[in-house]
Amino acid sequence: MPTYAYACKDCGHAFDIFQSFTDSTLTSCPECQGALRKKFNSVGVVFKGSGFYRTDSRDAKGSTVSAAPAAPAAPAAAPAPAAAAS
Repeated sequence: MPTYAYACKDCGHAFDIFQSFTDSTLTSCPECQGALRKKFNSVGVVFKGSGFYRTDSRDAKGSTVSAAPAAPAAPAAAPAPAAAAS
């Protein structure tokens, strides 16, 4: 369940509360019954490494490409030398 931060516009009272995604936003301050505003904090998720950027997983035309580079094709095997007739 996510934690949301609220602050009162009238008295300045600030608090955090656990709410479900389906719960409605709080509108009145528990201290003074004034109007509340929801505070937005930075996201707690940090993506590190390759593969998290649009340019890492798409080519210039925007189609999806493989994340791993393709292995170079193996060179064609050279024909075996012919046995010399004696």
